[in-house]
Amino acid sequence: MARHYLDHASTSPARPVAVEAVVAALTGELAADPARVHTEGRMARAALEQARAALAALLGVTPRQVVFTSGATEAINSAVWGACRARPGAVLCAGVEHSAVRESSARSAPVVEVEVDRTGRIHPEAVEEAGRRAVADHGAVALVHCQWANHEVGTLQPVAEVAEVAHRLGALCHVDAAAAVGHAVVDLAGVGADLASVSGHKFGAPKGSGALVVRRGLRVEPLIVGGEQERARRAGMEDTAAQIGLGAAARALSGPALAEEMAAARRRTGRLLAAALSVPDVVVYGDPDSRLDHIVCLGVAGVEAEAVVIGLDQAGVAVHSGSACSSESFEPSPVLAAMGVDADRSVRVSVGWSSTEEDVDAFASAFAAVVDRLRSLR
Repeated sequence: MARHYLDHASTSPARPVAVEAVVAALTGELAADPARVHTEGRMARAALEQARAALAALLGVTPRQVVFTSGATEAINSAVWGACRARPGAVLCAGVEHSAVRESSARSAPVVEVEVDRTGRIHPEAVEEAGRRAVADHGAVALVHCQWANHEVGTLQPVAEVAEVAHRLGALCHVDAAAAVGHAVVDLAGVGADLASVSGHKFGAPKGSGALVVRRGLRVEPLIVGGEQERARRAGMEDTAAQIGLGAAARALSGPALAEEMAAARRRTGRLLAAALSVPDVVVYGDPDSRLDHIVCLGVAGVEAEAVVIGLDQAGVAVHSGSACSSESFEPSPVLAAMGVDADRSVRVSVGWSSTEEDVDAFASAFAAVVDRLRSLR
């Protein structure tokens, strides 16, 4: 049976250009320590800095702002640690933020929740209201989180407006851009982000690659210490091969390539939505229009999400349910719970750079049959 992978929002297969870059870095002259002054070390350093520049260009920042990390989870933890060490006060965080954002914040400072609407959108007015409560209860606000777009339902957020509120509160603003980079035009400098987290494997770079982006002029204490790598902002030898692969994936999206992939994703998810909504009692979660092009989230009445995921898998189609990061967890989605919609019956379908029309066709032909069969068993 042919397999059809529609879970790119969890992780996307590595792009061929990224694989080639990684292999060259692991087996060739780029395998040396980039901190060394010998020729091999300087060659590795040059390749690493080229990768940094490519990622910076994709994000709308300068290369010096990019701190390479093992991924978005490390970047998020680093951002929260640094911000809360730099400034006393509470953290403002919406329930739709990723678990890494919510849990790292809860370990570092008092957290005041920001309410969201039924599409999962964070409104600046809600941030201001949460800020007033935080100041009243905790004296100040240290950090405000605002994801670029939601990782489960795809809703785009008013990042620039939230950043303005954060700065009026005297706080730093962290943007979790992991779901959006490589799938949307992301201009971190343009929205006034102080800190941002990026994941490579979400858009076809190697797993274990990512970055923390730090606003120019801002210094925060590093989470990982013990060396002077990354201009003393993240200790430990850089994973040169993974980050060179990240740079290759970022470079592949330069010029018109990103816009072309976004258009293809919107066309394919439009077809996915049409097929899904032809089934009775299926709804869309999140904003159906102002969303990431590659993600759609469906609510399927009358059946458990786990059963739909397993049924589609048996039909050769891979999708995801809920916002948990592991297959062991089919707990109700905290994202959907924060939105005030049914948190037990969500199915997320997402396309990526390697998706084909055949993948969409496979979902369209399997979804109705799986749902009808499951409903008949009630």
